[in-house]
Amino acid sequence: MLIYYGIAIVIILIDQWTKWLVVQNMNLGEKISIVEPYVGLLSHRNKGAAWGMLEGQMWLFYIVTVVVVAGIIYFFHKEAKGSPLLSSSLMLLLGGAVGNFIDRLWRKEVVDFVDVLIPVINYDFPIFNVADAALTIGVVLMIIHVFVDEKKKKKVT
Repeated sequence: MLIYYGIAIVIILIDQWTKWLVVQNMNLGEKISIVEPYVGLLSHRNKGAAWGMLEGQMWLFYIVTVVVVAGIIYFFHKEAKGSPLLSSSLMLLLGGAVGNFIDRLWRKEVVDFVDVLIPVINYDFPIFNVADAALTIGVVLMIIHVFVDEKKKKKVT
């Protein structure tokens, strides 16, 4: 079980370290191109949730995050035993939620910095950070777990 909590801790540490690097070394709005024009670093701050929704509602984020974190930990201990995929997905969710929660508590905003332009459809993806990526990967892994688990249950019956 501790190894899974290690996943969350590593996500939190990498998330906070990369955000600290951005805050210390880039001006707000500054862009550093990595693969022009598709990938870059863009120093941005978000006072809301995904895509800036609910901007300025920090009290709501505090409450929701505490409830979500408690739910993840409860579900991890009750349901994830013996399931590495579910355990890993829950710890990615935990690390991502706590990473952004730390920003909201200390900075009153979330530091975002990964800027991606998706070629072919020419879509400028919303700027994100390591915690956001962990949350997304955690959700994808959880969806995969649900499909795999359902397939196993169908084979048994």
